[in-house]
Amino acid sequence: MSRSRRSLLENLERLKSWEGFLLVLLLVIIIGNSLNSPAYLSVNNWMNLFQLSIEKVIVALVMAFIIINAEIDLSVASMMGLSACTLGWFHEQGVPIGLAFLIGLMVGVLGGAFNGFWIAVVGLPSLVVTLAMLIGYRGLARVLLEDRSIGNFPNWFDALGQKSLIGPFPLALILFFAFVVIAIIILHYSGFGRYVYVIGNNREVARYSGVKVRRVKMSLFIASGTIAALAGLLFAARLGAVRGDVGLGFELDIITIVLLGGVSIFGGSGSLYGVLLSILIVLNLRNGMSLANITGHVQTGVIGVLLILSVLVPNMVSRAQDILNRHRLSRLQTASE
Repeated sequence: MSRSRRSLLENLERLKSWEGFLLVLLLVIIIGNSLNSPAYLSVNNWMNLFQLSIEKVIVALVMAFIIINAEIDLSVASMMGLSACTLGWFHEQGVPIGLAFLIGLMVGVLGGAFNGFWIAVVGLPSLVVTLAMLIGYRGLARVLLEDRSIGNFPNWFDALGQKSLIGPFPLALILFFAFVVIAIIILHYSGFGRYVYVIGNNREVARYSGVKVRRVKMSLFIASGTIAALAGLLFAARLGAVRGDVGLGFELDIITIVLLGGVSIFGGSGSLYGVLLSILIVLNLRNGMSLANITGHVQTGVIGVLLILSVLVPNMVSRAQDILNRHRLSRLQTASE
């Protein structure tokens, strides 16, 4: 059986477990929202549903790679803010917006490489490094703009984030669809994707098997910084202005989406199919609460509860399965005697 066919069968098998549960949960939320508000099923509402969180879900795709690799990147939201503030600062100095955009993107590349160096080369825990840079990148963003807000970007730049590009779809949503296809191919159907899983399961075994662990981890963190920076720039275009607190707290939603999608916090397991279902769940849940006039603080609390459950429930299910398997094995041994 070919690898691609075997991978497809494995993905279909997953639909019977956690992904199947997520699919049922999504359908329940959609039905509940549609009964609660007649405006929910409108095209405008669905475009709004995606557009208001599109930057988060773009970053969630690369975060899935990071967590499957048994690492974490808590600095993504701060990188979004730093990249957007870099764009605003250079624009204020008279630099053409196109060049300022490239500089902001390069900040993400360098920031990701900086994180990757300490994690992949030096060997420091990613939790410690990226937590420190969550504070560091946010601090740099505030140094650049202090308490000011910078806007007055060219109309064409604002239009990239605020107006439709193809049909009803804005640029950010088109990029998201493209990234989904690319990410699925890389993670589930390429050698690099297999390395991501192998390292996530056991780094030492991967190293002794000839996998270039440092190179894979460095690539992942550079990709994380770059995608986060791009998301920050798209966010700036959508808002038409930037502040030092751009993207503040976004890491909570991003990590929740990935873990709720069935990606193990310990690495080595999970799929982008589950993450895509999780994206739809979180977006529809937030949208439904907004239509029901539930405040943002309550929404954040609900997402926090989801984050806890996304870690707790799979572990409880896994332990229950282990107990059942041991009990079944014990009965078989008893019967054979």
